[in-house]
Amino acid sequence: MAIPKILLYYVFTPLADPEAIRLWQRDLCESLGLGGRILISRDGLNGTVGGDIRAVKTYLRKTREYPAFKNIDFKWSDGRGDDFPRLAVRVREELVSFGAPGELKVDHNGVVGGGKRLSPEQLHELVADKAVTFFDGRNSFEAEIGRFKDAVVPDVSNTREFVAELDSGKYDHLKDKPIVTYCTGGIRCEVLSGLMRNRGFSEVYQLDGGIAKYGETFGDSGLWEGSLYVFDKRMAIDFTPESAIIGKCYRCGTATKHMQNCHNLSCRVQLVVCEVHAAETACSLHPMHTTI
Repeated sequence: MAIPKILLYYVFTPLADPEAIRLWQRDLCESLGLGGRILISRDGLNGTVGGDIRAVKTYLRKTREYPAFKNIDFKWSDGRGDDFPRLAVRVREELVSFGAPGELKVDHNGVVGGGKRLSPEQLHELVADKAVTFFDGRNSFEAEIGRFKDAVVPDVSNTREFVAELDSGKYDHLKDKPIVTYCTGGIRCEVLSGLMRNRGFSEVYQLDGGIAKYGETFGDSGLWEGSLYVFDKRMAIDFTPESAIIGKCYRCGTATKHMQNCHNLSCRVQLVVCEVHAAETACSLHPMHTTI
């Protein structure tokens, strides 16, 4: 019986020929019957792939055989078997589209000038030692169903809005405070921490491995609250059966972790909605309606 598994991973490392990497990764995934989304740039590799556990293990092993990727930190989660309807492998200017490719500096050790990495255990040590501000490096809708307690959640609907958000002055009062950036698997907050340091934030940390690694370590017994939004058909995952439900239906306020796309096919808005109102999901009904 096939056991579906999903891998989440990234690595920042200089790549001389991203197109050659794209062709190799595409052929490898197709030969193994894997679906998912892989992005390659001159600065590294970022992907989420899923399929039968045997095929996924083969993909992991063969990807690590490439010298530049030997130290990738792969994160595992359970799949459903239909999580990725297709495979997309693309070359992009940025691994994460912050719209600031000239600011990112990468060497063979990763991002140059980013925040100090913290393991989940080191994060707890830091929080016990001083008052820190958690800074969410994801799209704001992701934080509606899960976030670190009392986190700052910037009002952004995509990563390209972060630079303007940081430059707006909203967070200047935090420039001399300890800040911990976090995101799903670590890649967005790794870039974000560098952008913040470039703008004068003096004490910036990043949660190494992101929320996914933190949840593997502490489940729901730590500082995380709620469910983790994921970019596949699962939409959200819980670390334990005891996960708190902090999301609220945009129509009636009922507690829910269910997220759904707007029914308008031309729209990319994601909404938190209960089962009762799921059939009525349309961003035009949302009290904070905007067009993306």
